[in-house]
Amino acid sequence: MSRWGDRLKKVEQLAQSFRQHPLTTRYKPRLWPCQPSSVWRLFPRQNMAISFAAISCKEAVHVFALEKEEASLGQRIYLVTSYSELWHYYKTYPQSLMHCYEVIPEGAVCKIYFDLEFHKPSNRGSDGKSMVSLLIQYVCDKLMEVYGIKCSAKNILNLDSSTEEKFSRHLIFILPNAAFKDNIHAGRFIHAILQPVINEVKRDSSASETESPEMKRQKKEEERDLSFLLVKNKDGQKCLFVDLGVYTKNRNFRLYKSSKVGKNAAFTVAEDNEFIPKPTRGVSVEESVFLASLVCNVSFTGQRILTWDAPEISAVSGCLLSLYQEVDNFVSTLVKKDGIQGNIRRWSYFAAEQLLVYDINKYRWCENVGRFHKSNNIMIVVDFKEEVWYQKCHDPDCRNFRSSTYPLPQEICVSYILTLDEEDQAYIMDDTGNFEHSQAPNSRACPEEETPDAWGDEQDDREYLESLNDFEENRGEISDQLLLTCVDDGSQ
Repeated sequence: MSRWGDRLKKVEQLAQSFRQHPLTTRYKPRLWPCQPSSVWRLFPRQNMAISFAAISCKEAVHVFALEKEEASLGQRIYLVTSYSELWHYYKTYPQSLMHCYEVIPEGAVCKIYFDLEFHKPSNRGSDGKSMVSLLIQYVCDKLMEVYGIKCSAKNILNLDSSTEEKFSRHLIFILPNAAFKDNIHAGRFIHAILQPVINEVKRDSSASETESPEMKRQKKEEERDLSFLLVKNKDGQKCLFVDLGVYTKNRNFRLYKSSKVGKNAAFTVAEDNEFIPKPTRGVSVEESVFLASLVCNVSFTGQRILTWDAPEISAVSGCLLSLYQEVDNFVSTLVKKDGIQGNIRRWSYFAAEQLLVYDINKYRWCENVGRFHKSNNIMIVVDFKEEVWYQKCHDPDCRNFRSSTYPLPQEICVSYILTLDEEDQAYIMDDTGNFEHSQAPNSRACPEEETPDAWGDEQDDREYLESLNDFEENRGEISDQLLLTCVDDGSQ
């Protein structure tokens, strides 16, 4: 039994060593048990974060940009996490996460949004609230005129981060069952409806241009409704109240409750806001506002996708290529069979659910009815999280139908083709919400192997077997009290 005692003593010493020097693990916040597995990953570069969120991660996660107060101007790191996870820590660590931006992914379905601002000292006669109200009414009228969508100020979240020097607002349109294909399409629509006043700014910036009577008459007509959008910058030059530079790929858009680095003006709900989020069980009013403010928080179910197309078209049977050409090619093979040459009419990417939805043309096979529809087309839905695809319908009788799911070919599964950059943990976040540059860039590597003395070698194994044999040959009854005493001694 002495050998067994020696063995037990080694185990106790090893346990004591682990208690004194625990293995270090990456900080990974956890929410309450009802929440899904948490994801909290920090990346030094935006493209790495986007690839991980859209392709590699199995959870419903999104990309956010973070700024540090001490960092050089414009330097950002990128956080990948879920909406619920971010909100939980966003309200817990307001100082660490106070400069936070939503990254609007390229190609993602999104809400219409506006960034509005003007320099107050240069525009002393301007009434910002009135200008916001007039713009909301104008955009609502245009949405009705172009798309037949009825909305009002009650559908627009109005956020304010104004200071003594600058009037600043964000508007997010939460349209009833409609959203734009992506922020490029939304930007084209906004450019188009504001073209008259854009032309006015261009004419004003061209000092050498001579206006004819016809040009002056046209100018007067164009200014009639939109002159309220003309403001002056710090240099006294005419410019727009609407920032038209926020409709670009992978745009960083400042979040509700966040401020810019060096500033103390976070976005709050404006006094003249009329939008009230629908109450949701288990979600506070404040969190509902946060979720509504997210430009890409759009569900696939029941959404009408709005577009404003440019003349240039690329070729997958006449539609614009998606961001995933291999998936485009695979879907094309699904709708070209049995002598029928179906094609992809258009695609929409729902970042909130990681779904790529294809509208199909000339191929109407429906699994629900077991035949081709006579007139209504179908959709092919690719689920990146589950790595499957399934079919849905535009036919009213099949509106709630979803076909069986089928696995995507391995060669187009992003989990198969993506390898993460070794720098993906160049930043870490501690348990107080502060993020710092990692001092251990290879933290993903396994800890050093223990020596044989720590874990036992072949000689230990032989001795253990001999002790076990001795015990079995000469065993007697061991009382429960003795066993409990041994357990208590070993745990102390």
